[in-house]
Amino acid sequence: MRLTCTYGLLLLFACAACAHPIWTSADTPALSGEKAMEHVRAQVAFGPRPPGSEALQKCRDYIEQHLRNYGYQIEEDAFNAETPYGTKKMVNVIARKGSANNKGVIAFASHYDSKYMAGIRFIGANDGGASTGLLLELARVLAGNKDGLDYWFLFLDGEEAWVEWSTFDSTYGIRHLAKRWKQEGLVRKIRAFVLLDMIGDKDLDLYRDTNSTPWLMDLLWQTAQKSGLGSILGAHQGGIEDDHVPFKDVGIPVLDVIDLDYGPNNSFHHTVQDSLDKVSPESMEKVGKVVLAMLPQLQERLSAK
Repeated sequence: MRLTCTYGLLLLFACAACAHPIWTSADTPALSGEKAMEHVRAQVAFGPRPPGSEALQKCRDYIEQHLRNYGYQIEEDAFNAETPYGTKKMVNVIARKGSANNKGVIAFASHYDSKYMAGIRFIGANDGGASTGLLLELARVLAGNKDGLDYWFLFLDGEEAWVEWSTFDSTYGIRHLAKRWKQEGLVRKIRAFVLLDMIGDKDLDLYRDTNSTPWLMDLLWQTAQKSGLGSILGAHQGGIEDDHVPFKDVGIPVLDVIDLDYGPNNSFHHTVQDSLDKVSPESMEKVGKVVLAMLPQLQERLSAK
């Protein structure tokens, strides 16, 4: 991902101190940051996971096995991408239970590739190990959902740039999927897209992304504050280029849940220091709980349209 502009300090909502219980259903299992962390450890054990690598294939097998265990139908969306290093095979993993024929869809996503870095053993514990781990845990928790809109889970390949971030060297997987679903007429079924990225930082402070749909970003902020988790909200905002932008471009409401300030002066980002010891199960659990707490209001708003 890339930050395109910065707008300085953000004034937080006045209700930040008020607490509200986290939403849960009697049929919904409790979300566990430690379970999410288990998935991060498993990904890191595969080593660097750039697109087309054997390690990413092993990671994909791991993701799909867990999703099948949770009862999801798996689609592998395979395609060839032209990169600065030639043609690379990439595979998005799509997990769903409903066909969206009768319901709309809230799609949750993370990229599961790690950045290719020549001469560096980059294992991407936070980027994108943590978001992928939390996405798997959300898939487990929400597997029994029967009411309202369907939940689909997208594990996206090729988010990272091979050389330098640009509109053509980045976000390969989601650009392919947005184009495909637009051609197939499926875009109109996707009522909202929630992206997770770099949410495992021990010192978590989420960025207020101005490329996200404003009402969705407001809902995230307000839910965190009302749930007593306002401490995870950062004080800066700006436009972030990430996997949500191609879906935004085809008219889908989007939300990027991301912490861009990773380590002192962002010193852990895309370095060997993005390691397991920098990732916090508590941070992942807090983000997961806020996402769950958003869902009733999000479902209500989208179902009323």
